[in-house]
Amino acid sequence: MKKILLFLIAISIYGCKNDTKANGKLNVVTTTTMITDLVKNIGGDSINVQGLMGSGVDPHLYKASEGDVSKLVNADVIFYNGLHLEGKLVEVFEKMGSKTKTPIALADELDKTTLIGSDYFASNYDPHVWFNIDYFKQFAEKVTQVLSEKNPENADIFQANKTKYINQLNELQNTIKSVIETLPKEKRILVTAHDAFNYFGKAYNFEVVGLQGLSTATEAGVQDVQKLAAFIIEKEIKAIFVESSVPKRTIEALQAAVKSKGHNVEIGGTLYSDALGNAGTVEGTYIGMFEYNVNTIVNALK
Repeated sequence: MKKILLFLIAISIYGCKNDTKANGKLNVVTTTTMITDLVKNIGGDSINVQGLMGSGVDPHLYKASEGDVSKLVNADVIFYNGLHLEGKLVEVFEKMGSKTKTPIALADELDKTTLIGSDYFASNYDPHVWFNIDYFKQFAEKVTQVLSEKNPENADIFQANKTKYINQLNELQNTIKSVIETLPKEKRILVTAHDAFNYFGKAYNFEVVGLQGLSTATEAGVQDVQKLAAFIIEKEIKAIFVESSVPKRTIEALQAAVKSKGHNVEIGGTLYSDALGNAGTVEGTYIGMFEYNVNTIVNALK
C-alpha cells in the first residue's frame, strides 16, 4: 500500500493528462461490481466505466494495484460504497481528494440513523447497504446527479436511464416480496459465511447469522463453529449457504460440525454477497443477483 501511495503522490505532483478521454465521454471508475452495474445502467453509452473489482472479489480485503491507481488518477468521476467496505482503498481515496476530483462515497447519501451499527468497521456501521433496495435507489439518484453535473449535455439521458432503472428496482421489490411470502416466517433463518445480509434480513424479516461476523477479515474460530452448529440443531434449520466471495471451507466446517452431533444440514447453494456473478450471466447484474439469491434461499429453506 505504501508503494502505491507514493506512486499516486508522484503522479499528482507531476500531473497527469486525462488522455483516456479520447471519445469525449466521461471516464468513470467504480469499486464493487454492484456499483459498476448501477453506474452502467445510469450512464449507458454516454460514459466510459471501469470497475476495479470483478466477480467473486472480496472488497473487504481488496488491495489496489498500480494499474488501479492509474485508472483512478485518469478518472473524471470515482464512485465507491463507503462505510469502510473498501477498507484498504480508503488511504488511496484520501490522497486523491481535491477540489476538482473527490471520490464519492455513495453511502454518505444515506440517513445514518437508519443504518445497522457495527463495531467491525471504522464507520461504526454495517456497510452492506445494497441489500436494502431503497438504499440502492438513493445510490441511483446520487449517481444521476453527479453525472449530470459533470456532463450536463447528457443530463436528459442520465435522467431517463435513472427513471427506467428505478422502475425496474420497483418491479424487483414486488417480485421478491411475492417469493418470500411463500416461506413461513418461522423458517426465515439465514445462515451464511459472514454477516452480509443484515439489511436484507431487516427488510424481509429474516434472522441472519454469519459465521465470520460482518467482515471477512476476521476468522471464524472453533468455538464460533460449535456455537453456530448448536444453534442450527436447536432451530432445526434445513440449509446453510456458501458465498461466492468467501472460501466455502468455513461453511463446510460448519456442516461437518452439525453432522458430528448426529444431525444433518444441507448446503443450500451459493449466494452472491459482496460481489455479483460473472459478466453476461443473470447473476452478473444487481437485479439478477437479488432475484437469484432470494430464489436460492427460499427454495432451500422451504
